[in-house]
Amino acid sequence: MNAISQPFIDFSASSVDVARSLIGATLLVDEVGGRIVETEAYDHDDPASHSFGGPTRRNRVMFGPPCRAYIYRSYGIHWCLNFVCRPDGHGAGVLIRALEPLAGLDIMRARRGLSNMRLLCAGPGRICQALGITDEHSGLQIEASPFQLTPLPFMEQISIVTGPRIGISKAKEAPWRFGLSGSRFLSRPFR
Repeated sequence: MNAISQPFIDFSASSVDVARSLIGATLLVDEVGGRIVETEAYDHDDPASHSFGGPTRRNRVMFGPPCRAYIYRSYGIHWCLNFVCRPDGHGAGVLIRALEPLAGLDIMRARRGLSNMRLLCAGPGRICQALGITDEHSGLQIEASPFQLTPLPFMEQISIVTGPRIGISKAKEAPWRFGLSGSRFLSRPFR
């Protein structure tokens, strides 16, 4: 664990650095969302990344400018939200894995059809359903409407835990999963 205070997020940095710096930031989509408590980093030379084989119609957003949303469908069922980072053409991103719900709770509950606060945004598919994110958001700037991304306040310090990514079959050992220490809103506990 390490304590950090993050006054801004530099999307030209490595996916690992961006994934770590997003922990504690607040993400809203049309005023609905919460605090980012779990992320995973992916890079172009990472066999688990969608960008590993180069640009395709599906992943072209990952090779564009940083600070954009890359949305894809997982298992043909769930939308997943990623933030593109690194310079144009690099092919890196950060998967948003879990949020602590803070704003628009009634809207999230209605979209998800449940009231359990812990499960509203505990997982990438749940986040997109709760926040109303679809492929229509892919390619949009994440620092412009309908997105609102607010970094961790300058003086606030948090502790971050690190571990291997989950839900993938390749490069599982890479310690590129980051979480807010002690958060009950994680998609899965850290070992």
